[in-house]
Amino acid sequence: MKVDVLLGLQWGDEGKGKVVDYLAPKYNVVARFQGGPNAGHTLEFDGHKHVLHQIPSGIFREQIHNIIGNGVVLDPVIFKKEIEGLAKFEIDFTKNLYLSKKTQIILPSHKLLDAAYEHAKGKDKIGSTLKGIGPSYQDKIARNGLRVGDILAPGFEERYRNLVNKHERILQHYEFEYNLEEAEAPFFEAVEFLKGFNLVNSEYLINECIQSNETILAEGAQGSLLDIDFGSYPFVTSSNTMTAGACTGLGVAPKNIGEVFGIFKAYCTRVGGGPFPTELFDDTGAAIQKEGHEFGATTGRPRRCGWLDLPALNYAIMIDGVTQLFMMKADVLSILDEIKVCTHYKLKDGSITQEMPFQLIDEDVEPVYETLPGWKSDISQVKSFADMPEELKTYIQFIEERTKVPIKIVSVGPDRTQTIID
Repeated sequence: MKVDVLLGLQWGDEGKGKVVDYLAPKYNVVARFQGGPNAGHTLEFDGHKHVLHQIPSGIFREQIHNIIGNGVVLDPVIFKKEIEGLAKFEIDFTKNLYLSKKTQIILPSHKLLDAAYEHAKGKDKIGSTLKGIGPSYQDKIARNGLRVGDILAPGFEERYRNLVNKHERILQHYEFEYNLEEAEAPFFEAVEFLKGFNLVNSEYLINECIQSNETILAEGAQGSLLDIDFGSYPFVTSSNTMTAGACTGLGVAPKNIGEVFGIFKAYCTRVGGGPFPTELFDDTGAAIQKEGHEFGATTGRPRRCGWLDLPALNYAIMIDGVTQLFMMKADVLSILDEIKVCTHYKLKDGSITQEMPFQLIDEDVEPVYETLPGWKSDISQVKSFADMPEELKTYIQFIEERTKVPIKIVSVGPDRTQTIID
């Protein structure tokens, strides 16, 4: 059985958690393949909202095996808090949750380094979530990092101390006050907590599932435009958020990738700094932000809002090999009389292009828009494509024609029931 991949096609916050939760009953396995506690996957059902940061979104269904893959960076303290916060569901997470022994561990000192680096950038901050993600991946690439499997070794604390000593020598170069000891007690308590879970060689587990014809969904975090290689560098995350990241982040061969589900909002949002060609600075942008409750699930920061950007969307579709599109938050645009879509970029030399420039932050990009009529009606109770307002059908068709990929799911509200499947 092939591994299907679900990922965001914009700058994150596309609504991946809801879709994974909705699709989960079709799968035996849901696996996270990159990112860490900087992710915030929001799920709403039975009148309650749940935000998952490190745990795969299939966790609420006991029959599903959930895997945290080797491409993830794990904060044991946040992991422990997440598990404790889910206690009311009375699910035995030691049975349906598996952690790769090769998953990198975020140390308390990684978070201190993250804060020091960001503070030193001054006005050039990249908008880090300050969760220690970048420094953790930094240690991974430098071959200094500690992994989940290391906590089982007798010399773990010594290795921890050696790495932290290196971090403290770096911190000495920054004007930055901190209290590391205060954070270490909950860290080691959480490390002991981790030992009660299934710590496995997950690459063998997932490939055994493939050979056994089990259905598998690989769940991405952040968005394709935040990819360390292909995103709007340097305002990106520290991992590969695209389809190829599922291969390296789980140990899955490219030949075993099946459907690629691309999630996008009916408009665009971005948290933190970085280029955003279609950003709105007017009352329309403020209205979309308010209607869409656009505040970061992880940081609480307000999200910048703008029109749908087709050059950026098509770029993500290309590098990810997207086979199906899922459009989220169509209901938010119900407040508008008309909707604009960026179809091209006009560059400073006057040329028109559909390509993403090499360095979007330095390129004077002017969006070229087409305007479509809004539907100006409540679509939150719509149950099928046939029942949609004609203007919404036109909007969907417009996007399909220009991306050449079918839109198979449209979300018309936050609850898992407010999901229309073609």
